Amino acid sequence: MRNEGTRLAFTKMHGCGNDYIYIDCLEREISAPEQLAVVLSDRHFGIGGDGLVLICRSDIADAKMRMFNLDGSEGKMCGNAIRCVAKYLYDNDICKKDEIKIETLSGVKTLQVYAENGFATSVKVDMGKAELTPSRIPVALPGDRIVNAPLAIQGKTYGITCVSMGNPHAVVFCQDVDSLNLAEIGPHFEHHEIFPERVNTEFVQVIDQNTLKMRVWERGSGETLACGTGACAAAVASVLNGYCAKGQDIRVLLTGGELIINYTDERVLMTGGCVKVFEGVVEL
Repeated sequence: MRNEGTRLAFTKMHGCGNDYIYIDCLEREISAPEQLAVVLSDRHFGIGGDGLVLICRSDIADAKMRMFNLDGSEGKMCGNAIRCVAKYLYDNDICKKDEIKIETLSGVKTLQVYAENGFATSVKVDMGKAELTPSRIPVALPGDRIVNAPLAIQGKTYGITCVSMGNPHAVVFCQDVDSLNLAEIGPHFEHHEIFPERVNTEFVQVIDQNTLKMRVWERGSGETLACGTGACAAAVASVLNGYCAKGQDIRVLLTGGELIINYTDERVLMTGGCVKVFEGVVEL
């Protein structure tokens, strides 16, 4: 019988406080990553993080990203995590170039790396085209687009604007995001019957025509300090609702930092920092 557990190396990184546990799977495979995500992400009995990210080989890009939420569910895309994957590839000389392509479940994304002294400090991600067709988000509401549509939650009506950035988002504009009890209302949005795959919900306060303040309730993870795809969805929704202008940089203030989003008909660009917290080894 084996006397010692398996030792697994990992890197802890974050983008705007959205922290994940990253495991290099370029030369190895991880069995049951769903269970591993639940165990390792626990902040009291594990390493602690918003989830688990595997950096894998790809036949169509420089690398492939797989992301698992706190509850073990696999996400199709994560804007903050993909910037950190690019940093890992760049900093470790695996892919030392300014433009890196990373495969995700929502397609191949192109990333522009900005470095100082040989280390990536920020990354611009081409997130692709924002999906506004309800059936493709998905959201079970009629119409060509869902913009400021009424949705009743716990006896209160909210206006939701629905966008997919590789995963589904419902954006709600409000006057004061700091006063919201997301722990109470967030799950009701996430599990509402009109969202067949659940939904990430962004609560957004418009500061001015180029600045938004946002809190987010992520499906499978709860409230997090930041959400890259959520910031993109918030910027798209702000344009659709007439708060911001298309094609201009929009600053999104998150609990853990800030992102710059630029939305056009062709694509959404997201720029933000990427930080390595520490490296370690966990015994399983």
